[in-house]
Amino acid sequence: MNQTLLAALSGLIVGGLFSFLNLPIPAPPNLAGVMGIIGIYLGFVLTNMVF
Repeated sequence: MNQTLLAALSGLIVGGLFSFLNLPIPAPPNLAGVMGIIGIYLGFVLTNMVF
């Protein structure tokens, strides 16, 4: 759980820095892109569970 909180905190800091510097975010700007990343992660986890 500690890693999850640190990852969320670092994401918030980096997102704020990108916004402050007026840079485009290095992540998909819509829900479909985010769901694609989640799908890649779930595919990785499920494949490791099966094999």
